Amino acid sequence: MTANTTDYLWFEERFPDLAEAYCITLVHGVSPVELLRRLGGRAEPAHTGIPELVAAAYDFYVPFSGTRTLFGMTSIGPWTLMVEPNGWHGVNEEKALPASVGTRWISHYDNSNANNDGSFLWVENADRRLQFDLRDAGYRNGSRPDELLDVIRRLGFEFPEEPTTTDDLDTDLAIPAAFALAEHLTQIRLMPTHVQDTAFVCGSAEIK
Repeated sequence: MTANTTDYLWFEERFPDLAEAYCITLVHGVSPVELLRRLGGRAEPAHTGIPELVAAAYDFYVPFSGTRTLFGMTSIGPWTLMVEPNGWHGVNEEKALPASVGTRWISHYDNSNANNDGSFLWVENADRRLQFDLRDAGYRNGSRPDELLDVIRRLGFEFPEEPTTTDDLDTDLAIPAAFALAEHLTQIRLMPTHVQDTAFVCGSAEIK
């Protein structure tokens, strides 16, 4: 199964409110309850479907006064999918590295309200293997920054310092490319059905 950027154009089309500010994380072999524990979180009422989860997350968060964010979790085979509307625990290395002990942790984040601030993070057993800005793959860090370079180029991530031959410079494929790279690392092809009507186990945790 080859991951392709075009397979994930549905995300921004189907869920624009979530795509505006989101973090998607896949954690292997860790249940939602255990993931919540690793994040130092607390259980919150369940929510069903992305629209309900997004509304609850924005109602939960109080700008400049609260430091907790709400997120939803569900199981996909041996993986736990964590969906964070307006949150970033998944790419917060202070949280992600210790929480990833004994597992594979794949996360990507983007926030159009913060000048398209975005990040991709791959961690194995507390080892940060790869981290880069979604719109600048030219600067990568981690213990294996170049292991996926061919895949990153094939998926269409931007390398701003390199000359480009494309005429379509206005097309921003950073988000679907991030989903495709996550699929490459997890072999999980996320579909709208995974989140549209899902009953999410919910929790909240302090943002550091």
